[in-house]
Parts: sequence; structure tokens; C-alpha cells
Amino acid sequence: MGMDATNMATLRCRTSNVEGTVGLAAALAQLVEEGDLLVLTGDLGAGKTAFTQGFAKALGVAAPVTSPTFTLANRYEGDLVVNHLDVYRLEDTQEARDLAIPELLEDGVTLIEWGERIAAALPNDHLAVCISFGDRDDDRLIALQPTGERWRSRLSALGDALEDWTSL
Repeated sequence: MGMDATNMATLRCRTSNVEGTVGLAAALAQLVEEGDLLVLTGDLGAGKTAFTQGFAKALGVAAPVTSPTFTLANRYEGDLVVNHLDVYRLEDTQEARDLAIPELLEDGVTLIEWGERIAAALPNDHLAVCISFGDRDDDRLIALQPTGERWRSRLSALGDALEDWTSL
């Protein structure tokens, strides 16, 4: 793929505990708009659900946020509606299409765990959030990569909001 503008736009952040991941997600939540899509990727146990919890709470969701591994999708009411999907168990892109993601995106903000599994069914406009393990047990590396104009136009705002976690 080469080093194009898309790759250059990746924001790399680092957290040293769950609270840090939750805080970063909360900071990010301040920038979202109706119709935004976040695709969460990363190893099992890296913190995708913790990220979503911090994100949803910052948007005024009072209900406990749990991973929708078996229900596929949860919907939470906050300042914005938060749609939380977990597509780990989907077998193919057709099942993903059955989830009617474009319709979901019309209402609130949508976060999809394991979204890379259904990349073909996702709109081009999204923010990829990749959470991986760092050197120590509780360290996490969080890479945010905007795809499409919606998020790219907010890149500098993202950089400012996440300044506390941006590793050099």
C-alpha cells in the first residue's frame, strides 16, 4: 500500500492502565458527531470493551456497557445514541450486511468491535481504533487511523484532544 496520506494520519497513543484507556475514549467521545463510525480492532482482552465503556459514559450513557458478543448489537441512550456491535462471531460479509450497518449509522454513533472481520461491509468513512498490548501488563498502544473525509477533517482536533496520550 505504500506510505500515502492515509498512513501518515495515524495517531499513536499509549495508556498504562484501564483508566487511561477509558480516559482516552472519553476524550475522543467529545469529538464525535451523529453518524460517526468507529471500528475497534485488537487482540482479545486488549480493552475494546473498556474503551467503549469510557466512550459511552462520556456521552451520558448511564446503563452498564457490556460486550454484545452474543447479541451482536447493543443500543444505549445518551446525549447521542451509542450503537455497540461485536462481530467476532460473524461468519461472512453477508451476515454483516444483514446487520444493516448503514441504517444504524443514521442514528447516533456506532462502535464495532472486531470490525476488520467485516471490512468489506463497512462504509469507507470511519475511524479505525487499534488497541494492542504494550511492554507491561497494563500498557496499551492505541493507534487511531481516520479513513474518509469525515474523520480526516477532524485530525488536528483529535490530536489536540488526545495530546495527553500521544507517544512520541
